[in-house]
Amino acid sequence: MSTFTGEKGIEDGAPDPSSGAAGTDGYRRLNRRCMISIYIKYGIGYAILLAICTFLTSLTQNLPGPYYDIARLSLVGVPAIVLIYMVVAPPVFYARYRYRITDDRIEMRRGVLVISHTLVPIERVHQVEITRGPINNLLGLADVTITTAGGEATINYLELEEAERVAELLNKLIGEMLRERLHTPTPSVTGSADE
Repeated sequence: MSTFTGEKGIEDGAPDPSSGAAGTDGYRRLNRRCMISIYIKYGIGYAILLAICTFLTSLTQNLPGPYYDIARLSLVGVPAIVLIYMVVAPPVFYARYRYRITDDRIEMRRGVLVISHTLVPIERVHQVEITRGPINNLLGLADVTITTAGGEATINYLELEEAERVAELLNKLIGEMLRERLHTPTPSVTGSADE
């Protein structure tokens, strides 16, 4: 079973973690630019949260005594907790995110609070799509979405060239698998119906 390692010779030495190169276990890491993309997305979300909290603060000014205190504490506490998460989460996400493509499956490990390990058999892949939102487009990043009969799996924050290599490799592996199936003779039932 071979493992996708991108450029030839990368697995010989210790790769630079920021390059997205494969490590000794065959898993590839993301480029550090993914953290910039995540921080920008979180910043936009945080600005929306602050706007909502400001609006709710103006609505709660006329609440009686203890209700006002609870509302004020919530409208200050929730954004503070969210801000701490938004600062801490991107480096943790970057450190934990790994993906690997072999001849028979795609594996992804990721998570901040909850760690998930996703396995997608190559034979179940129906479609491979590369997408780039406006933030990722500015940073030269893209996502590869893999569609199966059971749903979707996405390899996020890849460099555009890497995303294109991943999509090309997956299409090649799917094509090889289909050609093997076409050339494999199917067992025939011997004998006739009259027997």
